Amino acid sequence: MVSGRCNDLQYGGCSGSWRSAPAVRHRMKKQMVVCGVFIAALALCCVIAPVSAVILEVTYKGPVSTVNEAKNTLTINTPEQYGCDYPATGAPVCSWKPTSPPSALTGTVPDAAAFAIFRSGDTAVATSLGGAGGQWITLAKLVGSRPNEAFVTDIVGDPRSVPLPLVGDYAVVTETVPDCTRCTGTVCTASQAKVAVKSTGSTVFEQTLAPGGTFTFNGKNDGSSVTVTFVKGEAAAQVCPGKGGMTGPQPISAFSIHIVPPISAQQTNIRTATTTRPDEAQPTLQIPSANATPVPTKSGAVLPAIAIGALALLSLLCAGMRR
Repeated sequence: MVSGRCNDLQYGGCSGSWRSAPAVRHRMKKQMVVCGVFIAALALCCVIAPVSAVILEVTYKGPVSTVNEAKNTLTINTPEQYGCDYPATGAPVCSWKPTSPPSALTGTVPDAAAFAIFRSGDTAVATSLGGAGGQWITLAKLVGSRPNEAFVTDIVGDPRSVPLPLVGDYAVVTETVPDCTRCTGTVCTASQAKVAVKSTGSTVFEQTLAPGGTFTFNGKNDGSSVTVTFVKGEAAAQVCPGKGGMTGPQPISAFSIHIVPPISAQQTNIRTATTTRPDEAQPTLQIPSANATPVPTKSGAVLPAIAIGALALLSLLCAGMRR
């Protein structure tokens, strides 16, 4: 007869069978190991979550209606907004679409250099941070005789947010370097900027600039030139010791770029944003890897929150399994 107390046998519930206590302990131990693996994996995701809480950037194009140096602002009238459609297959298709309802957008300029460049009636590309207008992080001056052919001659602000090609078949690539002793959250003050000038896709000049530094490249013997000034900037903190895995806003920098086109420059055969992505045509402003910013999305802080929630839920489930 089997007594009510289980020594080496344990009743198996509704199955009506008896199991050995060591077998049950082995099963429970196996379940605990599996739970431990999942918990460790989720914890690792929380620790190494990338810096991805990007503040939305919105880019507009339109005629400049007002330049107010006293208020440090520039206004664009009846702007078009830049956006991309992402089909299930193939490359994104990007275009400019009228805002609804049509209105004027005003924002503060990235640097006072803008007041020497922009005049009422100029066509400009303007990128704001966090919404429509308010603060322009980038202003670019456009030239072009047709609506679907536009070239950039001047940039004040962060060049990575300009979706149109530079005049003269040029491109300017920037990469900021953080001062790891001057960081707040996910961004640090930039100690310097590495700048590369490209022509028809090939690098023709490189120089590192400290804040306030400038250079002019005119080595093509065709009357063209590129002048770049590094006004000020930020760099991603994730490359600094102890700064990896944090979430927060993207770094923003300010440059002043002026391009004098070649004497023989012609505006032909240009694929622009009205047909497809401009970076698939000729060299454009590229996003350097060390200062790269994802396509504007909602805050990436959701990922760690989901992982933490899942971690807590899994811990409760595992605790229940041990009972």
